[in-house]
Amino acid sequence: METSTGLDGTTEAKIVTTKASVETKSVVTPSPRKRKPTTTPNNARKTGKSTPRSVLSETRAPPKDWESIYALVEELRQDRTAPVDSDGSEALPDKSQGEKVFRFQVLIALMLSSQTKDSIVGETMRALQGHGLTAENIAQTSHEKLNSLIRRVGFHNNKTKYIKETVEILISEYNVDIPPNAVEMMKLPGVGPKMAFIVENVGWGTCSGIGIDTHMHRMFNELKWVDSKNPEQTRKQLESWLPKDRWMTVNVLFVGFGQEVQQFKPKAIRKALKCSRPADALRLIKRLGVDLKKEGAKMGVEEEILEAMKG
Repeated sequence: METSTGLDGTTEAKIVTTKASVETKSVVTPSPRKRKPTTTPNNARKTGKSTPRSVLSETRAPPKDWESIYALVEELRQDRTAPVDSDGSEALPDKSQGEKVFRFQVLIALMLSSQTKDSIVGETMRALQGHGLTAENIAQTSHEKLNSLIRRVGFHNNKTKYIKETVEILISEYNVDIPPNAVEMMKLPGVGPKMAFIVENVGWGTCSGIGIDTHMHRMFNELKWVDSKNPEQTRKQLESWLPKDRWMTVNVLFVGFGQEVQQFKPKAIRKALKCSRPADALRLIKRLGVDLKKEGAKMGVEEEILEAMKG
């Protein structure tokens, strides 16, 4: 059995099974007792049982409406005023100290982000930058001091341990830089696919995969763009049909859109009403869980919403 531990302290187990060959011999046995018939694959098909979600395909055909929705989300996100735009991994790192420090800070921002709101990540990153957020300085910072600096982020004890281990690896194996690709980054303590692909994208300007968080996983299932059980399955299905020229932008675009739809519903509704396709925009945010009637009543724009929906 192989195990791996994530930043949130959960442990995933991988169990490897082997096939055993069975040799049968002809023997004389008493007449067998009657047994209940077992269910075979053919029987399962006859009973109409569905395919388990755990064996869902990793490929999907492109949804018919995806380009229309994508263009609409791009319009709704033109102002770049979601939390991810000010406190995300693209906005927080300091570029004034050179490319290596910038890339290191991108990595740290992503390591802090797991199970933590962007606003808290932003506060924590600014505290670390005030302390001196370089690999060399963090290596010299005590475990206790680092833990105190990042105490507000989720699972800060685990993250302190992983960050301290990571800086030693970066100094000894990568000449105080980060690994050059997502595959190498996933070998760092606590770094999974989502973090690795985003760091590769922001830090190196290259893209070998899409970073998918739990919010994107939920949204893309609600939009029927994927039919998946977890973010990694969502990533593989999305990558099977989304054109590669969209891979570098889809994360920040939809993370910000999801933040506004979930956390700032009045703002999302106002933007939908003012965009070039208000009826489509309102239907989209309704698909993502916004109760237009309830929120419209709170805002005093019920009539405006009803009128827009006629379009």
